[in-house]
Amino acid sequence: MLSVEKCPICGGEIVIKEVDKLLRGGNHTAILKVSAEVCLSCGERMYSVETVRKFAKIRQQLQREETQEFQPMGQSFRVGLSAPGG
Repeated sequence: MLSVEKCPICGGEIVIKEVDKLLRGGNHTAILKVSAEVCLSCGERMYSVETVRKFAKIRQQLQREETQEFQPMGQSFRVGLSAPGG
């Protein structure tokens, strides 16, 4: 069941979709697959209050490095790109 009928940003049609959400906390990043209401026109995502609370909890766990229950997915790297011609 949708919580809104039209997108609050552009007025477009809203559908429920499974989406990937990237969360960062401290030096860690987590990727979650969650249900969201998504605008078909502008892509705006709306999450339930319960889902947003879960995001906050996971961010706190990432910041405190309490990641034992999370499944590792490889490694991440930061790459500095120099300006063109440099």
